[in-house]
Amino acid sequence: FFFLPPFWRQRVIGRELIDRKKRYVIVINHNTVIDIPALYYIPLNFRWVSKREVFKTPFFGQYLVLHGDICIDRGHAAEALGHATAAMEKVIRDGKLWLSRGASVAIFPEGTRSKDGEIHRFKAGAFTLAKEAGVEILPVVLDGTKTLIKKNALFNWGNRITIRVLPPVSAGRV
Repeated sequence: FFFLPPFWRQRVIGRELIDRKKRYVIVINHNTVIDIPALYYIPLNFRWVSKREVFKTPFFGQYLVLHGDICIDRGHAAEALGHATAAMEKVIRDGKLWLSRGASVAIFPEGTRSKDGEIHRFKAGAFTLAKEAGVEILPVVLDGTKTLIKKNALFNWGNRITIRVLPPVSAGRV
């Protein structure tokens, strides 16, 4: 991911808070598509939870399938309740499977990108998965991904991405 724009500058704060022997449900804020490769600076083996539409993206979608990421169907508004339940069941089932195999699971807890850069209401999936699997939640905050690509689609080469790892939180505390 990072060889194409070789001048991306990044800083990881809180890396020492990660126990590489543990599995986590990683929760991360979501502003742009750049958030996805930025999380790979975290030294953990993890799988993404992502909506079905992302799996249809040429090249990137095939990578997600080969990587074993968790595909959920958010559905249409008229069928939202049924799809939300099915999506939650899939997150729990597949998430617990990957956690049992030693991988962490990364989820954008808001369920979508933030249009204004602010953090909004979280959906229950990440926290339910952490509770049911008995693993900690690892909060990660990204800053600078929203300003990496300018409105004219050119890279802002002077930009810095900051990946801030916060202390893990016991699933029993949420």
